[in-house]
Amino acid sequence: MTGQAPSDPGVAFGPFRLFAARHLLLEGETPVRLGSRARDLLIALLEQPGRAVAKEALCARIWPNVLVEDGTLRAQVAALRKALRDGQNGRRYIANIAGRGYAFVGEISAVAAPMAAAQELPESAAAPSPALSPFLSTGRLFGRSDVIETLTQRLVEDRFVTVVGPGGIGKTAVALAVADRLRPTLRHGVCFVDLSPLADDRLVSTALASALGVGVASDDPLPGIVAFLRERDALIVLDNCEHVIDSAARLSETIARDAGTRLRILATSREALGVQGEWVFRLAPLALPEAAARLSAVDAMGYPAVQLFVERAAMCLGEYALTDAHAPAVANICRHLDGIALAIEIAAGQVDAFGIAGLERVLDDRFRLAMQGRRTGLARHRTMTTALDWSYQLLPEAERVTLCRLAVFAGLFTIAEAAGVLAEEGAGEGADAATAAESIANLVTKSLIVPNFETRLPSYRLLEMTRAYALQKLEESGEHVACMRRHARQCLAAMEAASAEWDALPAEAWLARHRRLIDDVRAALDFSLEAEPATAVALTVAAVPLWYQLSLLNECYERTCRALALAAAAADTARQLRLHVAKAWSLMQLKGFVRETEDAWTTVLDLSRASGDAEYQLRGIWGLWATRVNAGALRASLDLAREFLDVAGSTNETDRSVGHRMIGHSLHLLGDQPAAHRHLERMLAGYVAPATGAQTLRYIFDQRSLARSFLARICWLQGLSDQARRIAWQLADDERSRGDDLSLVQVLVQASCPVGLLVGDLAAVQGFVDDLVGKAERYQWHFWRAFGVCFRGVLTVQRGDVAAGLPLLEDALKGLRGIDFGVHYLFFLCRYAEALGLAGRHDEARATIEAAIERSERNDERWCIAEVLRLKATLLHREGEHAPAQAVLAEARQWAERQGALAWSLRIATSAVRLAPDADSAAAAHAELAAVLDRFTEGRDTADYREAVAVLGRPRRQPARKRARPS
Repeated sequence: MTGQAPSDPGVAFGPFRLFAARHLLLEGETPVRLGSRARDLLIALLEQPGRAVAKEALCARIWPNVLVEDGTLRAQVAALRKALRDGQNGRRYIANIAGRGYAFVGEISAVAAPMAAAQELPESAAAPSPALSPFLSTGRLFGRSDVIETLTQRLVEDRFVTVVGPGGIGKTAVALAVADRLRPTLRHGVCFVDLSPLADDRLVSTALASALGVGVASDDPLPGIVAFLRERDALIVLDNCEHVIDSAARLSETIARDAGTRLRILATSREALGVQGEWVFRLAPLALPEAAARLSAVDAMGYPAVQLFVERAAMCLGEYALTDAHAPAVANICRHLDGIALAIEIAAGQVDAFGIAGLERVLDDRFRLAMQGRRTGLARHRTMTTALDWSYQLLPEAERVTLCRLAVFAGLFTIAEAAGVLAEEGAGEGADAATAAESIANLVTKSLIVPNFETRLPSYRLLEMTRAYALQKLEESGEHVACMRRHARQCLAAMEAASAEWDALPAEAWLARHRRLIDDVRAALDFSLEAEPATAVALTVAAVPLWYQLSLLNECYERTCRALALAAAAADTARQLRLHVAKAWSLMQLKGFVRETEDAWTTVLDLSRASGDAEYQLRGIWGLWATRVNAGALRASLDLAREFLDVAGSTNETDRSVGHRMIGHSLHLLGDQPAAHRHLERMLAGYVAPATGAQTLRYIFDQRSLARSFLARICWLQGLSDQARRIAWQLADDERSRGDDLSLVQVLVQASCPVGLLVGDLAAVQGFVDDLVGKAERYQWHFWRAFGVCFRGVLTVQRGDVAAGLPLLEDALKGLRGIDFGVHYLFFLCRYAEALGLAGRHDEARATIEAAIERSERNDERWCIAEVLRLKATLLHREGEHAPAQAVLAEARQWAERQGALAWSLRIATSAVRLAPDADSAAAAHAELAAVLDRFTEGRDTADYREAVAVLGRPRRQPARKRARPS
């Protein structure tokens, strides 16, 4: 082995050659991508080949003046070994000497510097050697393969390309990757020129001449450069042109025009050079996952921003693999950083100090700006503050002011909205809009504002870190409070205009147009609660439709409570009424039908009656009706529904139709299925669903969907199982396609899940339950989740796993007991009692069924009393009490026949066969079951029908006459 230090022209080992002075590692003729720290590690080891270098010495060399852990050094050793393929095919380069450090153990030899292919030409025509920047080894790129391919092809076709984007987005890395891709095809190589160190734009041509090795003998080296490059097959990379843009533009345009058709130019800048022949490519941030509560590690790792974070975190920690638990937090960090590569790298480098969860918590504006980058990084990229300072200092004063004032916008804004914030006191509106448009256009050109053309009107936003930087500058200027005040008023104007459209647009179209306002509503409310209380109250009232459409119930409740305190202090009764409605319906969805919800609706009704406001009186009656229904006060709910119908007589047919739905709902639970069916059919025949979201906001849920939900239940009770299933399934499909998650949850709870269980389609129920629980967990709707768990428990029991289903039912029923959601509580008690009996816990089963009977009698809740009594008869029979069982079964039969509940009659007749105490009773029960089966015109594939046929012991014949089906 030759002990040749790398201070000589170069060192060779295996297929590799290292040229330390030029920070270049070649494998054959191909540059090896190697991170700067791994490269410094290799140089340090090659300075003492064959000798162990202490870990402390290596750390001091690679990270001067920084205390690092052993794991950080191990990560760099691993990266170096991977790049050298150490340990593969007999190669051995880096050894860990126990207790002493690391050593380079491969054979090395001195080599001369690489010769450019151009040296084969005559000396007078010599082309430049590739001028490689110390930062050429950019490391692995994520999510840029398509970009690199596009730029490579464009350079072949157009010859002059500028990559444009904000600082830190990865323009230099992409340019170097493109240069590497083109290098083998270029006879005269690549010349890379970093313009960032230049303080004088007159030195741009000199910098290129120096990189090319062209002597500068005049004040203007450009003619000499053109002569030198003429007809060369080469690529010139001009990196970081924005601060010397005029000189860079003149240089590029002249070379592109005069140096021949084989020369190519690739420039990077935060704005286009704006010269003839330039093809501009705007580099987008790295792709990010959308916000999702259930993002898995596998899904997250499909996005380049997350891939970059994980790689850099592994380099920081020595090893790191993304887990499902960390995936949402890492995705959120990357979203906060807008997919900006530099910011993600810097943040990942702080994982050892904060951990993933801690990093997510501390990732506020100030932290984002102060994050320290790599010492070996570009000077302008050492912190995000210096990266943004670089751009800010290049702006004219007027554009600096515009950028800082627009930082008060938390989301997208239009030109008109920007003008409202930028306007000076007393300035004309038209002039402000024109000035705003011009300034915004300039800032878009300079990559400091991002345009969005997917909205109805063109809109714009600041990237998060640019916004944080500009906000800091705004605070330093003393204008922050004044700008926030203008922003709050502008936000109020935008939301009031949006609220006016609520009665004119379909809900989906309205949300698509206005959902961009949510972040600015939050920022404006946070500011105005103390600074401008009247604005805060008005904005809260105007924002209610937006919170509703975005299913932000917690936020709506909290904001309305704060605004109510302010409205009360200001004696603003009109807005108090609207805020009380918003508070009440938020409570209804968040906590269920608890006393607090009832009190809120009572307040709405009292205030509306006092003011004579029929519109809000209807809302108050509806809210109290829903509370009474779900508390089990069914007779009281029927009275309220009839009062609603009376008040609605003074409004419109749509409201009267809602009254019929409410009456049908109450009658269904009271057990009068024929009357309930008539009211629901009348509602559906006369109800004209508004094309807008206004009706949904008044009564929370889509009224037609609710009517059809209860019609599906009634159809099943009346023996029309196919119709019931068709309606319930279609409801779920409709709400999914509409994207209204709150209404979807309603139809799943009221129709799809219960009907699926009743017809015995357990596979379909599994999908419905998963959807219900998933939506409830996503939005933290705890009491809706309790229903989902109850349905899951019933499903598990019906599949035969009583041991697993019982605990689910027990826990969920405890949660529902406080909510007292009467529509399903009695049904769940029945199923719970049945499961207890199957588990052999007969005393508990009897106690539960008696509690169900007591509840049914107390509330007059009769819709499933026949089923409750059938289950009681079954339990009595199991305990040998045959005579009481027959008496209870007879009572159940009477209830089912009185209500026209053919489905319950079928279950009762099937049980009668099984519970028959003697042969005569068995013969009568068989005859009864046969007669009941003959009454069915559909639903022969349901679990109940198949079981009845099996019990009867013979196939069923088709009935001679069919009943007319309800629509």
